Amino acid sequence: MILHPSVLALVGSALLVGALLVYSAFWGARIVQSWDLSSGSELQLALERRTHLISTLLGYVLVFGLASLFLFVFTADSLAPLFTGAMCAAGSLHASRYGYPTLLLQIGGFALAAIWLIVNRADSLGYDYPLVRFKYRFLLALTPVLLAETALRAAYFLDLKPEVITSCCGSLFGSGGRGFGSDLAGLPPSLAGGVFVALLLGAIGAGMVFRISGRGGWLLGALSALSLPVGLAAVVSWLSPYVYELPTHHCPFCLLQGEYHWIGYPLYAALLGGSLTGAGVGVLMPFRSIPSLDVELPAYQRRLAGWSVALLTGLGLLVGWIVATSHLRTS
Repeated sequence: MILHPSVLALVGSALLVGALLVYSAFWGARIVQSWDLSSGSELQLALERRTHLISTLLGYVLVFGLASLFLFVFTADSLAPLFTGAMCAAGSLHASRYGYPTLLLQIGGFALAAIWLIVNRADSLGYDYPLVRFKYRFLLALTPVLLAETALRAAYFLDLKPEVITSCCGSLFGSGGRGFGSDLAGLPPSLAGGVFVALLLGAIGAGMVFRISGRGGWLLGALSALSLPVGLAAVVSWLSPYVYELPTHHCPFCLLQGEYHWIGYPLYAALLGGSLTGAGVGVLMPFRSIPSLDVELPAYQRRLAGWSVALLTGLGLLVGWIVATSHLRTS
């Protein structure tokens, strides 16, 4: 393993997070099995105390997990000079067979953890813990994903060897190469960009309608959820060449470098944040009929929709600015 401060921090924190997740999942299973708010038993009182502790604990754990996605990519990018052939995080991740699976699993874990935090916040709005069983069943499904992510992350860093010769982003994300990155780069740019812009405008419009009328939550959730994978694909096939002003350069990782003003960080943060807050509105739609949430939950959903509209609008303005100021011109 490469003894880099960020690597040690990511591996050490992953082990700690994994242990806390196992502890939380154990009590989550007990809560799902034995929760009975009408009971005054000693077990029920213990579970009520535990749910406050676990919710607080998981809040910190999952927020750190969200931040670790960006730290992981930043670390992979900073390791690039150690590998022959690597120019950015694309080459560092390719230096081990665990690199890209770890990244994909982290993105999935990021999305699921964000939705859990949204559901957990909604549960705290009701006086009778109305979503307690749902959120702990969700936790039991989420825990294996996050533990697998932890294991893969450790395996990736342990597998790294500086003597490995890896590939540069030009070959990994070149339209003439082979692999998933090349397939994304080979998508028709006008089609990928058009679908992404249409989804973005649709999600913003649905969010504004929901903020005003409280209607269209399912549509907002669906459009927001779709905008995440479509947006990531559009960055590779359509948007990146405008940043680099080179039609053959499709790397999604060079956007995170100082040479390009670190524009990838606000770009990806707005895409992830806007998509997931909008998707959270849709996830919460089935619970609007619960009596203890009939007032607070719609107001919370409107706040989520507001965040989604603000972030996706910011994303749209940033994308528009990139395209408008680029010297690249397509036919």
